[in-house]
Amino acid sequence: MNRIGTNSLWTLCAALLAGVIPSALSQDNWPRFRGPNADGVAQDDSRLPEVWDPSNNVKWSTDLPGWGWSSPVVWGNQVFLTTVVDEEENLRPQKGLYLGEGMRDPAKGVHHWMVYCFDRDTGAVLWKREAHTGNPKVPRHPKNTYAAETPTTDGKRLYVLFGDLGLHCYDLDGDPVWSHPIEPRKTFMDYGAAASPVVHDGQVFVVYDNLEASWIASFDAATGRIRWKQARDEERSWATPLVWDNELRTEIVVPGKNRNRSYSLTGEVLWEFDGDMSNLVIPSPFAAHGLCYIASGYVGDAHRPTFAISPGAKGDITPSAGEDYADRQHIEWHQPKASPYNTTQMVYGDYLYTVHDQGFLTCHNARTGQPVYGKKRFQPAASFTASPWAYNGYLFC
Repeated sequence: MNRIGTNSLWTLCAALLAGVIPSALSQDNWPRFRGPNADGVAQDDSRLPEVWDPSNNVKWSTDLPGWGWSSPVVWGNQVFLTTVVDEEENLRPQKGLYLGEGMRDPAKGVHHWMVYCFDRDTGAVLWKREAHTGNPKVPRHPKNTYAAETPTTDGKRLYVLFGDLGLHCYDLDGDPVWSHPIEPRKTFMDYGAAASPVVHDGQVFVVYDNLEASWIASFDAATGRIRWKQARDEERSWATPLVWDNELRTEIVVPGKNRNRSYSLTGEVLWEFDGDMSNLVIPSPFAAHGLCYIASGYVGDAHRPTFAISPGAKGDITPSAGEDYADRQHIEWHQPKASPYNTTQMVYGDYLYTVHDQGFLTCHNARTGQPVYGKKRFQPAASFTASPWAYNGYLFC
């Protein structure tokens, strides 16, 4: 396994590296957070490198103004990315592990919420658009930015979410199609928003959990009209929803501190359960081997569970008193202390890999949940916030 360092937020680097930006050698698209299948697994290609750094295996680099934790997405020869430019440049994201409150007040000064499109082969800026200009209305986590959400595309349009401002739609030439404002809400500990949008079959799904009025909604991809919107009794989730297209149906899986839930494409709750989740829910659900994986692992909690759910559940599948989670139909397995805090786990081959924030790697059998090996420390020591990805038999982080 190879470990890479974190790239500067000021520079977008296109190495021959799938998982960050799919290789120009491949015509595959990378249209959303964690890739086309939301699992972080890129197509194998023997021409892709195993190691790179600023001077090796980098095809181009382009400087960017501002800051953002959004990931690039790719469609055809276009790379899309968001950033927010602070005119006063006085609030940079901070490194480290934070167990306390976010910033008490919104950042000061005029900010510019920007959308960029780059040529995948050269790094040239094809177009850029300003989605919003003004002063931020909400605080954020010291480690967060105002461009935390990764955009998504269906090949027809680009859907950009700035969680405390609005959902914006552009055609792939950069022309605005529609926008829908989002009323900013107070988030838990003033951490800000982070969940990315997901597009599927003409609908854009957005989750906004906060302290005042949490919701999940479906927006018409062509018009921006709200097709449906459901309130959620959740306050502490930042996970990107999963559109789980399984053998029985297509459903939207959303974890939460109070309840893990699945919604139909028309907004009804299909199943739910109290997972005794950790205090903050950040890892995003994903699917592999016919199972959906749900996790939360706040570092300050004793409960850091990972669940594997099989298709077909209905209603409340919370265990009764005295039952174990794995005793319930459709909860295939459960590990009570297997989850990371910020990163999303991944299944590669037959194994579930977890990159823990404190710099450890653990591995479980993806089908049974049985441990394969315990904590292995990365050398040299490192901590992680970004999620891993994989190709050619390697895990990258």
